[in-house]
Amino acid sequence: MSTTQPFNQHFEKYERWFTDNKYVYQSELIAVRHFIPKKQKGVEIGIGSGQFASPLKIKIGIDPSKSMINLARQKGLNVSRAVAEKLPSKNDSFDFALMVTTVCFVDEIDTSFKEAKRILKQNGKFVVGLVDKHSPLGRLYLKKKQDNIFYRWATFYSTAEIILQLNKVGFKNLATVQTVFGNIKNIEHIQQFRHGYGEGGFVVIKAEK
Repeated sequence: MSTTQPFNQHFEKYERWFTDNKYVYQSELIAVRHFIPKKQKGVEIGIGSGQFASPLKIKIGIDPSKSMINLARQKGLNVSRAVAEKLPSKNDSFDFALMVTTVCFVDEIDTSFKEAKRILKQNGKFVVGLVDKHSPLGRLYLKKKQDNIFYRWATFYSTAEIILQLNKVGFKNLATVQTVFGNIKNIEHIQQFRHGYGEGGFVVIKAEK
């Protein structure tokens, strides 16, 4: 993953985003939950402070940032310090793995996706949430990238690019949903997701091993 310094130093600002944009966050959470298997063992790769893992009842995660790990552990989550390209888990360990807005920070997508596949059981689910660079939200983030403490280090991808990479690694049965329609500053209610991609700023992809 890219440098963790912004997340270590500005963790309070990171946390505040979820409060300041609560309807965006809740909309994203609903979209992610759509693909999360119930009552199965999962792990979040790039767990951050646990903003997704905690409500989704994912108890295990990894992250490279000490500050993020501390915040996640305060929520009762079992978090190890590691990067997506080298997961500290045995083969076939989990029923599903989750990555939310993490792909834009990994150094090697190919390696991180192979690692996710390795730790999944046969037919296990890999759920990836991302800001699509071709969406209005993605274009806005790209435009203001250098002014953003966190995203100045990010590499944004389109949904099509991530799907291509998932297929390359050998994942199958892909499906997508999308949410966050319109300017995030004008979102004043929880939005329901739609199937597919191309309109919403936030896209969730489900793939199977």
